[in-house]
Amino acid sequence: MAVLLLHGLGTSAAHLLKQLGPALPEGAEVVAPDIRAHGESTLIGDAADYSFAALTAEVADAVRASATSEALSIVGVSMGAALGLRLALTGEFEIDRLVFIRPSFTDRPLPHNLRAFPVMGELLMRHGAAAAEQRFKASSLYHSMTLVTHAGANAALQQFRAPDAAARAIRLVEVPRNRAFRDVKELATLDAPATIIAAPRDPVHPVSIAEQWHAGIRGSTLTMLPARDDGMAAHLAALRAAVSSALA
Repeated sequence: MAVLLLHGLGTSAAHLLKQLGPALPEGAEVVAPDIRAHGESTLIGDAADYSFAALTAEVADAVRASATSEALSIVGVSMGAALGLRLALTGEFEIDRLVFIRPSFTDRPLPHNLRAFPVMGELLMRHGAAAAEQRFKASSLYHSMTLVTHAGANAALQQFRAPDAAARAIRLVEVPRNRAFRDVKELATLDAPATIIAAPRDPVHPVSIAEQWHAGIRGSTLTMLPARDDGMAAHLAALRAAVSSALA
């Protein structure tokens, strides 16, 4: 069994492996690529390189280069969930299971919940990491985020503290412009068992988007986690249990 792990925007494969490694089936063949301009990837490129079509093609290359199992299970977080969805829809791989964690992309480019990312990216490009973080912390976007979730607000600040944040800022500007799917009819073409995992009080990953994915993917399961602000330890334990159950 091969498991493809796809991380979120601004994080890395190493981060996701640390989170979800204990939840993966024993003996699974794990493929965990760093998406362009993330983690150990040295690729940056230009705007065209951040279309989901281009990024999905790079993920497919990584799977072909690393996986030997015929059946592939996909576990993706946020941006990784969207890329996993796009990869599954290509029909190139035999898909065993799909696990979409806190999906944040919809059938519209730059949905309201992702509007902060291009702002952060532009600030990084213009001012560098330290000054950009201070400017963002003074913004209404950040203030409105803190009113809903301290965990989510802190996660946003990590975008300024990530390795080579300013040099890689294009990822924050371009990736949110993508659509995860054309319409609900496209979601309905998936036929692999799918689990969608969501958590409340997460404005970047609203439960409403998870519900949209769940409604569109026939036979899918929607699993709710405790909010990150109610305790990261409990949230992570529930996340690992949900992923383990989905892949069992």
